[in-house]
Amino acid sequence: MEQLLETLILLFVLFLLLGSGLWIGLALLGVALVGMWLFTTRPAGDAMITTIWTASSSWTLTALPLFIWMGEILFRTRLSEDMFKGLAPWVASLPGRLLHTNVVGCTIFAAVSGSSAATCATIGKMTIPELSKRGYPDGLAIGSLAGAGTLGLMIPPSLTMIVYGVAVNESIAALFMAGVFPGLVLALLFMAYVMGWAILHRGRIPPEPVLPLRERFAASRSLLPVLLLILAVLGSIYTGIATATEAAALGVVGALAIARAQGALTWTSFTESLMGAVRTSCMIAFILMGASFLSLAMGFTGIPRALAEGIAALDLSPLTLIAALTVFYIVLGCFLDGISAIVLTMAVIEPMVRAAGIDLLWFGIFVVVVVEMAQITPPVGFNLFVLQGMTGRQITWIARQAAPFFLLMVAMVAILVAFPGLATWLPSQMRGPA
Repeated sequence: MEQLLETLILLFVLFLLLGSGLWIGLALLGVALVGMWLFTTRPAGDAMITTIWTASSSWTLTALPLFIWMGEILFRTRLSEDMFKGLAPWVASLPGRLLHTNVVGCTIFAAVSGSSAATCATIGKMTIPELSKRGYPDGLAIGSLAGAGTLGLMIPPSLTMIVYGVAVNESIAALFMAGVFPGLVLALLFMAYVMGWAILHRGRIPPEPVLPLRERFAASRSLLPVLLLILAVLGSIYTGIATATEAAALGVVGALAIARAQGALTWTSFTESLMGAVRTSCMIAFILMGASFLSLAMGFTGIPRALAEGIAALDLSPLTLIAALTVFYIVLGCFLDGISAIVLTMAVIEPMVRAAGIDLLWFGIFVVVVVEMAQITPPVGFNLFVLQGMTGRQITWIARQAAPFFLLMVAMVAILVAFPGLATWLPSQMRGPA
């Protein structure tokens, strides 16, 4: 009863601080301070200083700003235009035709970004005007872009995976490899839905010329630089040539080379990309600092241990626990972004998952899928905000168009449960440092 009261007090403080508009990092620090002051006898100041320094000086975290910078550099190139030109000839013969450029384009860009919003914005700035001009239905064009944009969280390099790996002390490189097959399967689910819709609504999809094979390969030359960059980054991690941090540095050099070759690397674009990476990295690092101190404070209070013991006493099967956590994260995702949801809950969730005997590597991919859903659920869905800014449409309308893709992500959770090897097989084949 005492720990239940402590939990309710801390939840009240958290929602009070978040509701006041305070930054999430500061809100987490505030809750941790209240917990230390009220429910422990340990000096809060010393604990906070030590914890924040430990959280911010992690070598693993150095991959985070580098991958963010790589995406920022490529965002300012003509990559979206090149990708549309290179992909359009190959998908023109599929049911749904150029609508697949949203899904395939997001899949490719996700492999050099790590951010869902950046993926959605980069691909959308070319495909939305082109698809609208050619007469494709706006609902499916925007809905498929909203859904496929979430692949930026799943397909490595993923910022969410880095944060999760740091939170639970799991290998970042192994998490990256674990996300490859689930990301591709999810992309195929999106494409299958688009094809099914197109077959049922044949009159809504405009015709497209089908180019000879030789012309398709000629058009694909514009995709070669980004495909080589993906191969260099992910290939170096898989073969053990480089750690995740070293691969991130390689990616930045490759992105700068691509921007230079395209003539997009100016002093202005360089400084803008650098400052954009700094702002995003500082925001995430601040959240991680607050979450680390909150985890320490909650550990001192004994709340996570008591909750884990309580869950264990219920004798829930792993399947039932996963179903409950799916609903929990979907609801939480309506109010918090994915990274905040992970760092806020992992101190409590991790002991429960370990006690249930669930593989933390597999669980990381599960968490990424469920927080992907948060990107397209109102009222706080970043992809919805991005598309609202690009199209001027109401968020509720965009959310309705994205709803089928939300359901496909729910189906992806079921696929992961049924076939856990999708997430665990590739990491087990890695060579070298993980």
